[in-house]
Amino acid sequence: MFVERPPVLYRMLFPETVWRIHKREHTVYLTFDDGPIPEVTPWVLDTLDHYGIKATFFCVGDNVARNPELFAEIRRRGHSVGNHTMNHMKSMNVSASTYLDNVKKAHALIQSPLFRPPHGLLRWTQSHVLRSHFSIIMYDLVTRDYSKKLTGEQVLENVKKYARNGSIIVFHDSLKAERNMKYALPRAIEWLKSQGYNFDRIPM
Repeated sequence: MFVERPPVLYRMLFPETVWRIHKREHTVYLTFDDGPIPEVTPWVLDTLDHYGIKATFFCVGDNVARNPELFAEIRRRGHSVGNHTMNHMKSMNVSASTYLDNVKKAHALIQSPLFRPPHGLLRWTQSHVLRSHFSIIMYDLVTRDYSKKLTGEQVLENVKKYARNGSIIVFHDSLKAERNMKYALPRAIEWLKSQGYNFDRIPM
């Protein structure tokens, strides 16, 4: 549970960070990290279109630079986008200034007020600097679709177990997560719909 749903004490360390969104009743927010890549992201976009859902994509700057047309297609289809650093930089090993420079480099390509740190980890000094420039969006539920230790069925069960009103739910449009995500995403959408949930993107 520590991974799937960040504990309250960890959330309290970053009080100005968004973990859930409570503005609408029975609504969840699908998000996708690490893309866009041509092998996976188009499938995600088509699946979301099939169900009439808008989501939020936290994009790696390097991937945006390599796939500008695909990034433009995400926006054309009405989804929100966010910054996920230039090259999926880990925050624990670098200074606040180095980290912010990396985020700013990605911002030049992505142009979004939303930011999510890779691995959901920030040092407090980095968070203090970033929150003056961005809305820091974390999550309420990590599906763990990237894990080689989990099956698609187990990823789906994580959604069923931990989703709740206002949940910001993380899937990944990445090669590492592709198998589990392609199994779990449509089934999770159908289950959430059957429970009466609505879907929305995170406003930019």
